[in-house]
Amino acid sequence: MNSEIQSLTNLAKESADILMPLEQEIQQVISGQKHILERLLIALIADGHVLLEGVPGIAKTLMIKTLAKCIDSAFCRIQFTPDLLPADITGTKIFNQQDCTFTTVKGPVFTQFLLADEINRAPPKVQSALLEAMQERQVTIQGETYPLPDPFFVLATENPIEQEGTYPLPEAQTDRFMFKVLMGYPSKSEELVILDRFTEGNLYAPRKVIAVAEIKKIQAVVPRIYADIEVKKYVTTLVDATRNPGDYRIPLAPYIRFGASPRASIYLILGAKAHALIRGRGFVLPDDVKAVAHDVLRHRILLSYLAEAENITVDMIIDQIIKSVPVP
Repeated sequence: MNSEIQSLTNLAKESADILMPLEQEIQQVISGQKHILERLLIALIADGHVLLEGVPGIAKTLMIKTLAKCIDSAFCRIQFTPDLLPADITGTKIFNQQDCTFTTVKGPVFTQFLLADEINRAPPKVQSALLEAMQERQVTIQGETYPLPDPFFVLATENPIEQEGTYPLPEAQTDRFMFKVLMGYPSKSEELVILDRFTEGNLYAPRKVIAVAEIKKIQAVVPRIYADIEVKKYVTTLVDATRNPGDYRIPLAPYIRFGASPRASIYLILGAKAHALIRGRGFVLPDDVKAVAHDVLRHRILLSYLAEAENITVDMIIDQIIKSVPVP
């Protein structure tokens, strides 16, 4: 077992070395936000999707576009608006009058990196057009099913402060996102760098520093990272505590309407494995699980009205659960 873990650690170090130039190149454009960038990379190599939430003007879209530009892959951006139709995303069939046949015109979802910008501005029927694509990695157009490119990575953004002209994502769709990441303001020193780059003509054009084949190679390594049975039990206990907090003497039952789904357990393990890989380890520690717990559970725990009335947030509940569940 020790030799196998050592072999996995060597693989993890090689993968981390491949990812390092990608992170460095993105930081030439984006000042700070290292935590957010790491979460995007973790979701990418774990083959998941990311919902990025933050106020306007903090470079959510720029970060995602820069990530796509640094990878030699197909990229498409969809600006979600209230008048968008499902066919505008998935595609449709067009009748050809010359030979009386229907031709399939594929939509922008047929790409490797899809930026769904301001996803909560489109109505539910448009949002649901992404459900099959995100989960099954395929699209059905008028009865015919077409596979999506591999890898397929959805990065969606939303603005939490506006209510007019927005449609909250249904729980069934948010559950398809591996992470929900909250992006905050930069620090004063980071904002000074932003001013230098964007007000004095010092804009940096990011280069393609990694190929899709290398991303696929790393994605194949992530599931192989070793997770001990005790770590898996720790993950299932964390998730079960969101459903039955009373069983663990955690006084949160009045504040939780619904706990996390089994998909949370899957993404906690995969996220922890990717987190360990980025740090050059071939095995998972409980700290790896803790590192991704908030981003995995944040959008999978539904609060009660009492929690909202008492200004108790999801992150506060996750903090309490992590603090209360014994670490193996």
